[in-house]
Amino acid sequence: MGDCDTPVRGDAFQLDLGRDGACLHRALAAPLVAGLSAILAKWPDGHAGTRIAGDADLARLLGSAEPIGAMAAAQASGRDVRPVRAVLFDKNDRADWSLGWHQDRTIAVRGRADVAGFGPWSIKQGIQHVEPPFAVIGGMVTVRIHLDPVDEDNAPLLIAAGSHRLGRIPVNEVDSVVARLPVHACLAEVGDVWCYRTPILHASNAARPKTGSMHRRRRVLQVDYAAGVLPAPLEWLGI
Repeated sequence: MGDCDTPVRGDAFQLDLGRDGACLHRALAAPLVAGLSAILAKWPDGHAGTRIAGDADLARLLGSAEPIGAMAAAQASGRDVRPVRAVLFDKNDRADWSLGWHQDRTIAVRGRADVAGFGPWSIKQGIQHVEPPFAVIGGMVTVRIHLDPVDEDNAPLLIAAGSHRLGRIPVNEVDSVVARLPVHACLAEVGDVWCYRTPILHASNAARPKTGSMHRRRRVLQVDYAAGVLPAPLEWLGI
């Protein structure tokens, strides 16, 4: 998809998670950046999205006993909040892309099973994904952990503030919804963590190197957190 040309505001505007669907936690991951970078070095880099599962070291760093997991647990609905999916986005001089406005509507599970209200199904990088009842998505939070700085020219995530409160938005209505809501660019420094209500409408442009500069790397680890269990025999994939 092409770049999004919607006028945006920077992160100086004070966003509230409940009202706007997003908030910034400055330097929350700063003590963990070195450890996260070492763990993620085991996984392929330079990809639009590397889905990570079965990594006990990463699961420990993202669990509720550590700062990021504790913050997510405080924001997600219900008890027993844990990381259920992790994706590493790595924009660089070998891999760059743009993403149009959309809602995240699928979850990663351990295996396919016929359960009422769950579907359609898809496979991404060998992992089963399914669209659950939208209430499941509505109870989740998503965090983005920044391993590189992100300014206006380095493909910040764009969010349509307040869109998380509108429920499941039909695809053919997404553009009109975005047009009437404030759009914000989520700028970040290394170690910053953005927290979002998972249903929020979001998009991302391709990275644009400044004149005369090299293409700058932009690594973001995106983690979904959820509370409770899925209807048996479905199970969260986890990390």
